[in-house]
Amino acid sequence: MFSLKMLPLLLLLHVQLSKAFPVPSQFLEEQNAKIVQNYLEKFYQLPRYKHPSERKNSTSVIVEKLKEMQQFFGLNVTGKPDEETLEMMKKPRCGVPDTGDYMITPGNPRWKKTDLTYRIINYTPGLSGPAVERAIEDAFKLWSDVSPLTFTKTSRKEADIQMAFFRGDHGDNSPFDGPNGILAHAFQPGPGIGGDVHFDAEETWTETSENYNLFLVAAHEIGHSLGLAHSFDRGALMYPNYAFSDPSTYLLHQDDINGIQAIYGPSNNPVQPTGPTTPTACDPRLTFDAITTLRGEILFFKDKYFWRKHPHLPMVELNFISTFWPSLPNGIQAAYEDSDRDLIFVFKGNKYWALSGYDIQPGYPKNIANYGFPSSVQAIDAAVSYGGKTYFFVNNQFWSYDDQSQSMDPGYPKSIESTFPGIESRVDAVFQENSFFLFFSGSRYYAFDLNARRVTRIARSNIWLNCR
Repeated sequence: MFSLKMLPLLLLLHVQLSKAFPVPSQFLEEQNAKIVQNYLEKFYQLPRYKHPSERKNSTSVIVEKLKEMQQFFGLNVTGKPDEETLEMMKKPRCGVPDTGDYMITPGNPRWKKTDLTYRIINYTPGLSGPAVERAIEDAFKLWSDVSPLTFTKTSRKEADIQMAFFRGDHGDNSPFDGPNGILAHAFQPGPGIGGDVHFDAEETWTETSENYNLFLVAAHEIGHSLGLAHSFDRGALMYPNYAFSDPSTYLLHQDDINGIQAIYGPSNNPVQPTGPTTPTACDPRLTFDAITTLRGEILFFKDKYFWRKHPHLPMVELNFISTFWPSLPNGIQAAYEDSDRDLIFVFKGNKYWALSGYDIQPGYPKNIANYGFPSSVQAIDAAVSYGGKTYFFVNNQFWSYDDQSQSMDPGYPKSIESTFPGIESRVDAVFQENSFFLFFSGSRYYAFDLNARRVTRIARSNIWLNCR
């Protein structure tokens, strides 16, 4: 299966092949035009034209539909098939069209009852029957936990929600496209095919981070079966593009909870459930969990997300940690780059991982005791590497680690304030740029000049995410 971490290699290969075998720009333009046409027809109601002459006359319609798509995904609204737009169109996703509404399918379809039944018609060869049943049962439970709905598995043909694996054209006017691309689709509540869920049988379905996790896709499609449309909130389950999250710790997003409760009312639980929300770059209260540089970029970690800031690109991109490192935990607490070894190290609790670009090095995670910390240190707040030393910040103290001897320097820990006057609060994150350490504490950052040995600037943290 295509993996995002293969992207740099594939791009390099593409460049090399292009030099050896020049591809006519007209051919690339035609290929991109087909991608745009197909995507907008499937997901944004672009009219299907039978003749090329009709298509040429539809330029203004395509521009408007492109703008609608770009606005939905939070891209630059240009009306042009630029690189980031084409990249978004190539991502694996749900086959249900997108809408601008945050939650509910147009027409507000809903089930007239709250006790629903479901039937699994067939299975996928990649998973055992019990594994499929467990994934789907857990997917339904996500929705029953936050609403008055209940779901009961049945073998009866009259089940409200029929679930099945199909290949290609399977008679519902929504053919599947083979591996990757469209993963599944579902139909809004109603009689007949209403509420039914179809999975592409040509995908490799798993219980893990490999390929496509059945639990996550099933939970998304069940949302459609209950009357929800796609959400433009990147962190919501009902966001159209696939992204892996650990099923064992998965919590339904607040946007999804708001959506299902808008249709069916609150949960019957005495304590109303709440879910996580997606961090907003320009929220003045925004704090970071960890920050590190990576080959010229800066990565800002927050919960299960991170922002990528490239020095030569105007936009700051929000991604799931799991999109690039599926086996890393959420809530990274510290990170630093060892540029000499071309590695970044990330920490959570008493464990740490070494990453080479978007590959986790074998043999990890390891225990932070390997660095020489006393047993009393069970987590790192922040870390930064500079001048052959790595500095670790814990509460109001810091340690100096010698990268060459791979041992802690004598005389540590020391008080942070004694060595970095002006840094009086606990450090959430730190990274190095030029002759400065950039300390982040709460919603503010402090620029500490390593030559002058003093803080020369204090400002809001999210200025680094282009917020003014």
